[in-house]
Amino acid sequence: MSFSLSTRLPRLMLSLPGVRSCSVAGAQQTLRVKERIETARAAALLGGGVNRIAAQHKKGKLTARERIGLLCDPGSFVEYDMFMEHTCTDFGMENEKYPGDSVVTGHGQVNGQTVYMFSQDFTVFGGSLSMAHAKKICKVMDQAMLVGAPVIGLNDSGGARIQEGVESLAGYADIFQRNVEASGVVPQISLVMGPCAGGAVYSPALTDWTFMVEDTSYLFITGPDVVKTVTGEDVTQEELGGAKTHTTVSGVAHKSFSNDIDALMQLRTMMGYLPQSNREDAPIRPCDDPWDREVPGLNSVVPLESTTAYDMLDVILGVVDEREFFQMMPNYAKNIVTGFARMNGRTVGIVGNNPKHAAGCLDINASIKGARFVRFCDCFNIPIITFEDVPGFLPGTGQEYGGIIRHGAKLLYAYAEATVPKITVITRKAYGGAYDVMSSKHLKGDTNYAWPTAEVAVMGSKGAVSIIFRGKGSAEQEQEYMDKFGNPFPAAVRGYVDDIIEPSSTRRRICQDLELLSTKKANTPYKKHANMPL
Repeated sequence: MSFSLSTRLPRLMLSLPGVRSCSVAGAQQTLRVKERIETARAAALLGGGVNRIAAQHKKGKLTARERIGLLCDPGSFVEYDMFMEHTCTDFGMENEKYPGDSVVTGHGQVNGQTVYMFSQDFTVFGGSLSMAHAKKICKVMDQAMLVGAPVIGLNDSGGARIQEGVESLAGYADIFQRNVEASGVVPQISLVMGPCAGGAVYSPALTDWTFMVEDTSYLFITGPDVVKTVTGEDVTQEELGGAKTHTTVSGVAHKSFSNDIDALMQLRTMMGYLPQSNREDAPIRPCDDPWDREVPGLNSVVPLESTTAYDMLDVILGVVDEREFFQMMPNYAKNIVTGFARMNGRTVGIVGNNPKHAAGCLDINASIKGARFVRFCDCFNIPIITFEDVPGFLPGTGQEYGGIIRHGAKLLYAYAEATVPKITVITRKAYGGAYDVMSSKHLKGDTNYAWPTAEVAVMGSKGAVSIIFRGKGSAEQEQEYMDKFGNPFPAAVRGYVDDIIEPSSTRRRICQDLELLSTKKANTPYKKHANMPL
């Protein structure tokens, strides 16, 4: 039996003393590197250590990695830059380094769809932002725009890392720039799950949606101590920038949740309504709710007396698939309802005046809330369905001094600018300029319906008669005005509504129209960008 030279050569080389020692040394080096990798990986997974993790749990908060584990589909998260460390050498920082620094970044699957994310780790330097931290976040944001996938930020940070000085501030600006570049390209969602103060607040403010966790999350420019020093006001963190403040008073946050787990599960639900990017249509999923289902309850939902309130949510829940409605900003500007739902499996954005609150009048807060929602839907190809019952804009010096003209123009602008399918249903009142604003036919509404209870007029009968007859109007004249304008015919005969429909058929008609408008293509004139009345 003979052996080839190629077979015998490795043996001959290993028999030489120098070659053997080199091979052993190489193997030992490989083992040392592997051991170092495993040690660094274990350290990264442990974050700031067992004691700090326990402190995080004691506050009722999950760790950065636990949050990602709940948000992503099991086993789908792929981490980036686990071994990255800060480069600061001042104030003894060179002696305290943690693999991955104070943020966990990567991509994973949420309901089977790719999502890029970062989760700030409060157990490492209080989640403070270093240049390394910022670079990790910028990397996933760049990749998200490259492939067309949403970005989710789980914020839990004490702010800028003071030891790094201006480098930390530069890191924030790098993130802000990417927030702006990604706006309207991919959905951006911020979930504030701990403190977020100073310049750090502007990243959530630049994203599409900002959510908060009750009792554990705070958003403010300056903390209570600074406020007391400058203004003399005594205020707690919760009062100044807690979830209740921002979801009911300021409108900075769009929704709040009771704890980390609830927040992450609700976020998973919301992601199911959104497309991956502006290049995709609104998602469609199989639907067991018949598209042509009649809704008899809608025939009696509007009270016979036009001044009696009702809840527009009853109308919305009756029309949408399986009564599922993901409401946005439910505790802010309650006189207008916004949220996501599905019609025959297709995601739609819902906007509705709610007569249960402030008679459904449009005010400053309602206009801003509605405009922001309409523009988001238009960015991401989500059809807009509007349920209209609006007696006008809210009068008063408070509104006028606050700029209701400018803020009301935002909602008008948003509807006029939107090129997605727009379907409007007038359920009762459509008075004055507010009728025009709420996705009227004049703002290129695609399909506009009126219920038999609809009233399309400049104003209500009492006010109109008082003006026409200089305060000497009678009940008979008010009735005459109602006969002329207190019904949908004046708008219908002029083609301002496409049909007067039975309320029970609303779901069927909307589903038919959505299918018809699914191929809508709108051309707009070239412009660098518009000058919205901000």
